[in-house]
Amino acid sequence: NCIFAIFAFSTCGSYSGMFKMSVECKNRTESDLSIEVEFEYPFRLHQVYFDAPTCKGGPPERLFLVGNYSSSAEFFVTIGVFAFLYSMAALSVYVFALEKYRENNKGPLIDFGVTCVFTFMWLVSSAAWAKGLSDVKASTDPEKVVDLISACDEEGNRCREVHDPVMSGLNTSVVSSNFLLTKTDHVYTLPTLIGKQNKKKQCFIMLC
Repeated sequence: NCIFAIFAFSTCGSYSGMFKMSVECKNRTESDLSIEVEFEYPFRLHQVYFDAPTCKGGPPERLFLVGNYSSSAEFFVTIGVFAFLYSMAALSVYVFALEKYRENNKGPLIDFGVTCVFTFMWLVSSAAWAKGLSDVKASTDPEKVVDLISACDEEGNRCREVHDPVMSGLNTSVVSSNFLLTKTDHVYTLPTLIGKQNKKKQCFIMLC
């Protein structure tokens, strides 16, 4: 389960991408056939700019991408990091202090409560990032970005995408973001509680 957390926050937090477009002006000397646009985590795309020719003989125009998706990306990575750290801490307790952990019900109950909180936060952050990733893909689609270039509206000029951004890493982060991250804690905490609580509380815990 720690592996899921590592894949999730590392593939998102270390991501950098690039796409390429070309603007072929009616006057070929003004064309730019290799406009590269680079972007990265945390996806403040409204700060990412590129220069494109106007095809009117003047200096190139500076254009910015649209959107700021840093909140969902940073929330997702933060929850992933803390979930990983908690899983490692819980694993250390299970391995090196199991007898002390089982001395009373407070340890397992606290463990289970924190696990439930992390599970909920993980699901919320995953849903937020899934939506954020969808928006990032739309905002970095070269076919849509060329619409920002004024020269592309002029007759005789030709604009097209050359290279799409590679999103496989970000797709991996979404796939890895599932409730299995905290499954280890559930599996170990529930057997500890069984036999120490009455049936009514056991049923409540299982439902949680």
